[in-house]
Amino acid sequence: QVQLVESGGGSVQAGGSLRLSCVVSGVTNRRYYMGWFRQAPGKEREGVASIDLDGTTSYAESVEGRFTISKDNAKSTLYLQMDSLRPEDTAMYYCAADQIPLRPLLAIGPIRPDLRLDAWGQGTLVTVSS
Repeated sequence: QVQLVESGGGSVQAGGSLRLSCVVSGVTNRRYYMGWFRQAPGKEREGVASIDLDGTTSYAESVEGRFTISKDNAKSTLYLQMDSLRPEDTAMYYCAADQIPLRPLLAIGPIRPDLRLDAWGQGTLVTVSS
């Protein structure tokens, strides 16, 4: 069973940068599509970025040009580089994995609370102050 552990969250001022990491373990011969999601206080979860098996990346419109998703297969780690952070980026950030593409989830807006994916991390908090 795949397990995900995020790290790298923290508090920054607007315009600053953070890099989130998500270590993946428990993967056998299965291949997983990976993505980052976030949930702001009082709001529903939304998709942020995804990366396909071939490395193709996709982004939500709200973070396009500011965030970069990447993965290091040798380290079994997924990253989210966040630049030019804004107060509205404040949220709990989660990485997720599934055996189907996560890209469609980036364009549908709020995600149903009962959405089930193969794995979710526990989340890492990002706070951006103005």
